[in-house]
Amino acid sequence: MNQPLENGWSMRQPLTARPCGFPAASILAPRAASASFRDAWEVPLRQPEAEVVSLFAAIFGHRPRWMQRVMLARNRVAALAGLEVPSDAEITRPTFHASYQVGQKIGAWPIHHLSPTELVAGRDNTHLDFRVSVLKQLRDGEARLVISTLCHKHNGFGAVYLRLVAPFHRLGMRLLLNRAAAAGRL
Repeated sequence: MNQPLENGWSMRQPLTARPCGFPAASILAPRAASASFRDAWEVPLRQPEAEVVSLFAAIFGHRPRWMQRVMLARNRVAALAGLEVPSDAEITRPTFHASYQVGQKIGAWPIHHLSPTELVAGRDNTHLDFRVSVLKQLRDGEARLVISTLCHKHNGFGAVYLRLVAPFHRLGMRLLLNRAAAAGRL
C-alpha cells in the first residue's frame, strides 16, 4: 500500500528534499527577516533519535567529488580576494567527532549554537556572514529535518558573491539532503 505522508511524500517514493518556510523554531529565526539570503529545505527524519551532530555529518560529510572540486576552486578564488577559507582537507576529508562544543569546528565551520535539536555552524567574513542550521523538529506528528541557511552581506562584493553562488547553493543543498536520505543516513 502506498502510504502518503505529509507534503506529498510517499513510503514508496524517494525522500526528496523540499523547500519550506524558514523554521520559526530555529535560533536563527529572529535574524531571518534581515538576511540578504535565506533558504530552508526539509525531509522526513527516519532516525529521530539521531544526534544533530551525526545528522550534520550525514549530510556534509558525504559530498560528491565534483562538489568538492567546485568548493576547492571557489576557495582558491576567495583566498586570492583575502577571504578566510577552509583547508583543502576540511573539504575533501572532513573529520567528525562524537561530541562538540560551541566554538569548535565541525567539518569546515565553527559551531555557533548546539542544542539537542539544533546545530548552527558558519563563518563570518569581510564580505558576508553565513550560518547553516540543522534542525530536528516534530510537526503534525512527523519527525522532520530542516536545513536552513542565512547570509548577511556586508558590502558590494558580498552582494555579487551571493548572486553568483545562490543558485549553486540551492542545488547543492537539495542534492546533499537527497543523497543522505536515499542512503538511509537520516
